[in-house]
Amino acid sequence: MNLDQLVARGVWRIRLGEPEQFTPVGMREIPPDLTGLENLPAVAARFAPGDLRFKTTARGCVVEIPMVDGEQIYGFGLQLKSLNQTAKKRTIRVNSDPLADTGDSHAPVPFYVSTAGYGILIDTLRYAMVNTGSHVKVGQGTPASGGSAPSGNVNELYKARELQGRYCVVDVPVAKGVDIYVFGGPDLRTAVQRYNLFSGGGCLPPLWGLGVWYRGSTHHNADGIMGLAKQLRDDRMPCDVFGLEPGWQSQAYSCSYRWSSERFPQPDEFLKNLQSLGYRPNLWEHVFVHPTAEIYEALKPVSGDYEVWGGLIPDLSLPKAREIFAGFHDREFVAKGISGFKLDECDNSDITPWFWSFPEAAEFPSGLDGEQMHSALGPLYQRTLLAPYRQRNQRTFCQVRANHALAAPYPFALYSDLYDHRDFVRGVTTAGFSGLLWSPEVREGASVEDLLRRIQAVALSPHALINAWYIKNPPWKQFATGQNNADEFLPEADAVTDAVRKVFEVRMQLLPYLYTAFARYRFEGLPVCRALVMDYPDDVNTHKRDDEWLLGDRLLVAPLFAGQTEREVYLPAGDWYCWWTKQKYPGGQVHKVAAEVDTIPLFVKTGTILPVAAPVQFVAPGTVFDITAQVWGTPSEPARLFEDDFETFDFERGAFNWVELTTDRRVIRQGGFAGERYRIVKWETMFG
Repeated sequence: MNLDQLVARGVWRIRLGEPEQFTPVGMREIPPDLTGLENLPAVAARFAPGDLRFKTTARGCVVEIPMVDGEQIYGFGLQLKSLNQTAKKRTIRVNSDPLADTGDSHAPVPFYVSTAGYGILIDTLRYAMVNTGSHVKVGQGTPASGGSAPSGNVNELYKARELQGRYCVVDVPVAKGVDIYVFGGPDLRTAVQRYNLFSGGGCLPPLWGLGVWYRGSTHHNADGIMGLAKQLRDDRMPCDVFGLEPGWQSQAYSCSYRWSSERFPQPDEFLKNLQSLGYRPNLWEHVFVHPTAEIYEALKPVSGDYEVWGGLIPDLSLPKAREIFAGFHDREFVAKGISGFKLDECDNSDITPWFWSFPEAAEFPSGLDGEQMHSALGPLYQRTLLAPYRQRNQRTFCQVRANHALAAPYPFALYSDLYDHRDFVRGVTTAGFSGLLWSPEVREGASVEDLLRRIQAVALSPHALINAWYIKNPPWKQFATGQNNADEFLPEADAVTDAVRKVFEVRMQLLPYLYTAFARYRFEGLPVCRALVMDYPDDVNTHKRDDEWLLGDRLLVAPLFAGQTEREVYLPAGDWYCWWTKQKYPGGQVHKVAAEVDTIPLFVKTGTILPVAAPVQFVAPGTVFDITAQVWGTPSEPARLFEDDFETFDFERGAFNWVELTTDRRVIRQGGFAGERYRIVKWETMFG
């Protein structure tokens, strides 16, 4: 990695002390996207090496990064408990069961960005702790609003106070040095883009990966899965990916990676039948290798010194371990049409019975210890199973339960066994700061209303997933009887099914728009789903908005929760239109917005040309979308669609088009892709 090239593109490395051997940047395989970085605006250095204070301690090392008055901090990976990270202590520790707003999560990332227009990557796999301007050193700062708390008034005593002379204090255990990477702005959004492009650029999933996903019950056998797959088609329910949960394997905890001969006696025939209905099969697994697995003996010499669920922990930082693991998956699964994998339990847990994962004191043949491996395992696992797809020139989209730094290029969406709906919605707003994708997946609902509100949010997120791993029937059917195992449904189930279909058809209408947003993520580093503050950092009304997000550049999503018939929605500057009613709302203010139980508040920015597709049930090879170009107000700029074969990596060699829908209603197609996947059939004036 040429540091001079990075500096010329707004990225600076400040080396402090003697960094450890194993770090996210040091272990990377995907180089920075220098072309994408070069296309961003030039920016001056935010910090000089002398601006950062550094010292080693008995516990590791400490870095103090100065802050300016009023700046707000965001990032640190997937954060389900808070959006704004200012004046808090964040622990960058992988943990699937965080009990409070402490910073640990499925995907903590030692990266943050500031409304002052810069980003900071702390290049470590350690469980670093970061105090984000919550303290000042003796004699070097004062509270911006002083005064003592009234005696006995606890709320006053512990309220947040703006401090002057603040530092972001980074405490890295064990290490005696660390590299700090600084990403220039000039604004918060551009700093995020620089970080994602430094990571290698965002991922571009195959288009089918952006459709609707369904995961069947782990108790189903082949006949049960096929019956459910046919039912979804009979109900005209959009669905591209059908996932199998642990029951497909002969041993799942740890994994044999062998089909259960009882439940799936003819797996090849089963897969062909599933594919014949237009589904892309996806398999659940985890990385812990059972003694009955074909690769067990080969992996033994390149595995850690502890077991998990009686299985090996392969050291996937070693090329030999990756070669064995990936080669087996290629032969047994990818070659037979498995479209991707769900990589479960590659994180860690504090409270699950038996504390199932490996200890931080574990040792691995590469020299990584357990603490470092907990941070690195999610990215290493993804890297390993992406290799067969790239070798076959097939893109994939998958799931993973842990991630860390430099994850943007990996086409994996995060998920969780936790299930608080407000936390799940907040995760959509926080993940985008750190190059992560998050799915607020739906498993069940406390009521029809709760189910629909959850489905509405997931349908307008990066990954639209229904995970019915413990429900025999689709969750929208179970409400007719209240029994998961019912085979007959009352007429009320049809109404719920219709409402769910309506939501998912909106997802399918927006597929070309979403695909284009992912293309910008790939080439420009611009997240698909973004908290409002990312695009409007100077608007203080956005600084804590954690229950609405931008979907691409032109749409704003504001989910409701069970029990709500209306909610307050803050719309940033400019006029906005309701997708459903076409009502116009002025920006820069809060509006009370009502929505029926079968609709979600969705707003279109004025001046938008929105490409809306005729919905399909699934994306087939060769699918061509019929597009209506909706004109909302007076168009301020052209709309663009990214067009390629939707499936391969040929776009990296220039086999793609940008299809421009101009403000004077022309269609201009330019690029190196010979096909045509979008057919503009109509222009529709919504207003103006």
